[in-house]
Amino acid sequence: MLLWAGLGNPGPQHAMQRHNVGFMALDVIADMHGFGPVQKKFQGWLQEGRIGGEKILLLKPATYMNESGRSVGEALRFYKLGIEALTVFHDELDLAPFKVKVRTGGGLAGHNGLRSIDQHLGPDFRRVRLGIGHPGHKDRVHGYVLGNYAKAEMDDLTDMLAAVSSEAAWLAKGDDARFMSDVALRQQS
Repeated sequence: MLLWAGLGNPGPQHAMQRHNVGFMALDVIADMHGFGPVQKKFQGWLQEGRIGGEKILLLKPATYMNESGRSVGEALRFYKLGIEALTVFHDELDLAPFKVKVRTGGGLAGHNGLRSIDQHLGPDFRRVRLGIGHPGHKDRVHGYVLGNYAKAEMDDLTDMLAAVSSEAAWLAKGDDARFMSDVALRQQS
């Protein structure tokens, strides 16, 4: 069993913000792979399903970004899962818009959701980094990540989310390199 957590902020006012792309990714995965109904659990929203032969739990913490670790930690403890079962989907300033990279461990790059998970569980969890690009100056970061995607970005956003969901079986199998390669190929076509 694997726990995939998407990071974002709850509420309709945040739904289309760049900071919520982790929530968006889980929503598309749940829809595309026929996951079960949403349950309120672990201070968030949980859906259960299967991708390939693997049981996957999708968790969107309802705690706001800076307290995501509480929700994720509670779910891992309940299911008696180790940190190796966790994958976190989040927005990444240091990647070009709509690029997708996977890595285990690493820095937090000022991301409050990652910082919270690190405080609760340590740094050695797998991350699916969903590129949002950088606004150019650190003074503009806050408004940028909490800003909505522009209409001109919607096709690229849809393509990225569909590619992530379509290739999710590679993530479930633990083949991060194949996942990244196939997502990139899908985005080129």
